[in-house]
Amino acid sequence: MKLKTKKTLLKQFISRMLLLLVLISVVSGAIQGYVLYNKINEDTMQQASMIAGTIEHGITETDLASKNIEHQIDLKLELHVRRIVDRLQARSHQNISTEQLFQLRDEMETAGITIIAPQGDDFVNVKSTDAKDVGFSWKTVGRAQIMNSYAAIMKDEVLQDPTVSYTGKGIFTLFAAQAVVHSDKPAFFKYTYYHPPGTDYIISTSIEASEVYNFIQKVGTDTWIASVLEENPYAKEIAVLDPRVFANPSLEKDIYPPLKQVVYGEYKFRNDQDLALLQTGEIQEEHKYIQKINGQSLYKMFLPLNDGKVIYIALDYKKLSAPLKNFSLLLIVSGFVSLIALFMFAASFFNKIYKDIQKIMVQIKQLELGDLTAKSTVSDGGELGELSASTNKMTDTLNQLLTDTHDQATKAQRLSVLLETEANQSVEKVFTISMETTSKARESVEEIFYFIDLIEGHLKNQEYTAMVKEILDRLDHMRQLARDRTNNTTEITITLSDLFKSLHNQSSDLSDISKSLLQHLAKFKLGN
Repeated sequence: MKLKTKKTLLKQFISRMLLLLVLISVVSGAIQGYVLYNKINEDTMQQASMIAGTIEHGITETDLASKNIEHQIDLKLELHVRRIVDRLQARSHQNISTEQLFQLRDEMETAGITIIAPQGDDFVNVKSTDAKDVGFSWKTVGRAQIMNSYAAIMKDEVLQDPTVSYTGKGIFTLFAAQAVVHSDKPAFFKYTYYHPPGTDYIISTSIEASEVYNFIQKVGTDTWIASVLEENPYAKEIAVLDPRVFANPSLEKDIYPPLKQVVYGEYKFRNDQDLALLQTGEIQEEHKYIQKINGQSLYKMFLPLNDGKVIYIALDYKKLSAPLKNFSLLLIVSGFVSLIALFMFAASFFNKIYKDIQKIMVQIKQLELGDLTAKSTVSDGGELGELSASTNKMTDTLNQLLTDTHDQATKAQRLSVLLETEANQSVEKVFTISMETTSKARESVEEIFYFIDLIEGHLKNQEYTAMVKEILDRLDHMRQLARDRTNNTTEITITLSDLFKSLHNQSSDLSDISKSLLQHLAKFKLGN
């Protein structure tokens, strides 16, 4: 048979407290982990949104300023081309000489002048200040957009094309574009195309437009991005991307000015998940997720702009979450230490209570064994102290009660022994006296009977008269009375004998009861 292991109150308390400690630690850790995760995501998103806002603001400001600068150049370029046309006064391109073009180029301080004329379904450079451009066929470029633009202004139409910076009746100007130069510093030029009304040609002139480039280099989006990367320790990579080019890479070659996948900044931490998102061609809502690239944990955000582009931001997620994780770890450790301290304090406090309970339990076990002198000393001033005092008082009361009972039982036994002895002696005395009395009574009765018999015999010899009859009746009555008195004396003697025997037996029983009671009381340890 398997014995059931006894589990003390102290063990139960410690096991339950440990279980509660573990439970609190697990629940607290889970809650703090959940809050920490949300807080890290919130702070990361806030950092990314703040950076995105800064870049978006920089793009807006730069775009607005560069457009204003470029518009001023557009107006200047339009003024130049109209002055050139006024100076030429030619209805046909055949009436324009190359020398005139050189002269006007130098006079107007332009970069170059080219005359373009339609030839069938093509447009050809017929004259130019750059000999290499003469005879160039625009049809060979393979861009229908250019051919359509030339055809539109030949009809003096207003060109509807978002790829040009300026348009008017019979005129359009391209955005500043980088020219191929043999120097470290890039050169930017703007080209305008104008069809003088009533003529058979298009005149194109260009001027250097590095002002826009210089402005962008100083305060442009790339500058904003570089500044943010330098000032923000969490930013790893920032760029402005064009999803349309990711979806259709031919846009880098087939249109003018060409589009780029990475408009501003750098985009090196790319992977399949990013490309799958960008190759949709249009991102209409914010996307954010965490990736591990080259051993680095990155938080990426793609924020759409109004013009179809997106701001891409990659943050160092590990560095960003480190302070919060450290703080959370500190909270968890301090909380766990606090719980341990609380557990130690509670265990110490309960251990003191348990010791006091043990004192009372030891006292109760001694009482179970009959030791009515057992006492417990608990001086905590609380309920256990009151219980100990009450138990001690109960012990004293029970001790006194049993002591008194023992004394009374002892006295009862002593008296019962005396009573038994006296009763035994009394029985003997009564028996002796009754025997003597009975003997004497019998002798007296016999003498009386003898005397009555003599008188009765004498009277029977006499004449039977009424007197004799009365005397004889009286003699019979006296004989019967003597007999009754003798019988009564015998009965009284027997009754007394029985009474004393009963008293003797009862005193003996009382003695046995007292003895048994004393034997039971002897099992208890009583105080004085």
